[in-house]
Amino acid sequence: MFLLNEYCRSMRNGRLENGGGVRKSGQSNLGRFARVAVAAGAVILLSACVTATQYAPATAQNGYGFSEQRIESNRYRIMFRGNSSTSRETVENFLLYRAAELTLINGYDHFIVFENDTEANRSTQTTSSFGAGYGPWGPAYYGRYRRGFGYAFPYYAWGWGWGAPVDTYTREITRYSAVAFVTMHEGPKPADDPRAFSAREVADNLRPLVLQGRENPGT
Repeated sequence: MFLLNEYCRSMRNGRLENGGGVRKSGQSNLGRFARVAVAAGAVILLSACVTATQYAPATAQNGYGFSEQRIESNRYRIMFRGNSSTSRETVENFLLYRAAELTLINGYDHFIVFENDTEANRSTQTTSSFGAGYGPWGPAYYGRYRRGFGYAFPYYAWGWGWGAPVDTYTREITRYSAVAFVTMHEGPKPADDPRAFSAREVADNLRPLVLQGRENPGT
């Protein structure tokens, strides 16, 4: 709807500026409309290409996934970091699942969460479209990709570009990170301690969510 309104407004302005010369003005404004469409499409494509973080060890490439540090023989610091397509609930569930998994791997029955926190890291992404120009395969397109308040990195594609800025699109990106300090113990969990979790029950209840993420990484 925004694109249609923008095109209609441009057409009306063109008629006034050119005294009814619709043909010439229409060609110019059609180019502007196309630039708006290309810029909006670029933002949508960038968003669609990002899929939720799966349950897997964190990689050095982007740091998304789970990681842990052994502090004592039965005490761990566990973290799960998700990308912008991973919800807070998913991040916290995967953290609990990793705690249960480590507890069972080490031969214990339950774990106690002594300290935990979930942090929301927010930034902005801005995309701009520029004036018209042409390349060997048609019109050229130029814009800038900005993360936070740092330098706006330029990028190029075939569309409409080269000139003064025309339209800018900004969206907020949120990435969640969860961390917990846990201790692992043998025997049934204390019934009067809300910080205690049965490792077997947690693993059984959350495993379907973990497997669902692996089978459908794009959802």
